Amino acid sequence: MTTTQTPEKTTRYPEAAILPDEHVPAVHIWRDFEATPAQLMRAHTDADLFAQWIGPSSLTTRIEEWACRTNGAYRYVSTRGEEEYAFRGTFPFVGDDKIVQTFTWEGMPEAVALETLTFEDLGDGRTRLHAFSLCDSFEGRDQMLASGMETGVHEGYAKLDDMLAKGTF
Repeated sequence: MTTTQTPEKTTRYPEAAILPDEHVPAVHIWRDFEATPAQLMRAHTDADLFAQWIGPSSLTTRIEEWACRTNGAYRYVSTRGEEEYAFRGTFPFVGDDKIVQTFTWEGMPEAVALETLTFEDLGDGRTRLHAFSLCDSFEGRDQMLASGMETGVHEGYAKLDDMLAKGTF
């Protein structure tokens, strides 16, 4: 499988697979969840739920703006002690099983990624999330990968798994 092909439905991703694209400055993330597409959409579109699972466990997230709808915008701040990391963007499109958003870490405001999240129903109460983040350059993509995002993705998805298992929503 090259990093630009969609994996077969029989391939399972109980842990996030985070792969740089070989041809464009992008990152692919595949992750399967014991959840319906509607549950995963809610986890990504409901501000209160999103704040509970996003990022590493060492950070606390507060939502400062959240209009998760087509043509909406967002801003959230993750904190650890005195450290603050702010993120912002827009939602050009929010559908039933797809979100298109821009993503900017305010520490590098010139680096804007265009992200597409799709939620594929695998049957049996399982859903595959595919996140595709198109960066403005290969350098920007490599900085994203070197930023520690992998830890945040793995820990965040583990928190989301716990929320789903507990029936939080």
